[in-house]
Amino acid sequence: MNCCLATYIHDLSPFLIRIKGDLGIRWYGLMYVFGFIAAFLLLRWFVRLKCCELKEEKVADFITIIAIFGVMIGGRLGYMLIYSPKEFFGDPLMFFRFLDGGMASHGAIYGITLVVFIYSRWQKLSWLGLGDNLVITGPLGVFFGRIGNFINGELYGRETDHSWAMKFPNELHSIQPARLLEVVEKAKPIAPELSVNVNNLIASTQSFPHWNVSEMMIATARKNEEFQIMMADALLKLRHPSQIYQALCEGLLVFLILLAVRLKWKNAYHGFISGLFFITYAIARIAVENVRQPDSQFIMGVTKGQFYSGIMIITGIILIVYSLITKRQNQIPE
Repeated sequence: MNCCLATYIHDLSPFLIRIKGDLGIRWYGLMYVFGFIAAFLLLRWFVRLKCCELKEEKVADFITIIAIFGVMIGGRLGYMLIYSPKEFFGDPLMFFRFLDGGMASHGAIYGITLVVFIYSRWQKLSWLGLGDNLVITGPLGVFFGRIGNFINGELYGRETDHSWAMKFPNELHSIQPARLLEVVEKAKPIAPELSVNVNNLIASTQSFPHWNVSEMMIATARKNEEFQIMMADALLKLRHPSQIYQALCEGLLVFLILLAVRLKWKNAYHGFISGLFFITYAIARIAVENVRQPDSQFIMGVTKGQFYSGIMIITGIILIVYSLITKRQNQIPE
């Protein structure tokens, strides 16, 4: 990141290795891999500590099933239903356009919940017992995912004047076309190739290619520091790096709380830690949403993230009460 008047302008590449165009190894994809590896290692450790009814040789298969059907499909479907329902029902095949982005943590959480329920019935294990260990690994996945969001420069925060505020070029995607073209025109002396490319692109399309023009400007800013400073001064606002807040609060903090409870009470009643996860994650999400730029319409005066987090708190309370009533504990296999 380059420093301009004590303000950081985000210019990290989303690619670890870029082969050609949009083809390559992306940091965001690697974050999912890191999360799944961490989940496998933690769950195997819990099995060895006799905190889990799952057999050690089943851990790898269990995590694979959760990763594919719970996280990937649940997260993707959740995003479609929560943030783009009209577009999704009008064009269901958009589900498979993964390069366009779109994953929802709430969708992944409820997807995992359903998959764990089905798996537990299949293996004749305690549904909530499995969940109590899996939810401890989840916040680490959230941590890595939010770091991936930060590297991508997406899901940034609201405007602020704090000293640690940053400017995110992805904000160009929401700026009026006339303002973009005005900056492109003014930048001719320092970035003449940008003006040529943008004008050629506009001439070849019937409507203003907003996304493509924005991406051209972002790519130019990564290579041309003078244009980057000009673009940031003219178009970008100072914002909270809310992805980092979410990584630390929804991810690392929630993980440490749940891990401490797990290690303190290795044979806690089934459902108690799952309920605690729903509550602590939801509280962290509601808090940080106050400084995150809303990426969709509000529900009853709050963001969608806050609204669905409220439902999670209710779910968490129900799970804790249920665990205290049933008092089901681990039955460790021989």
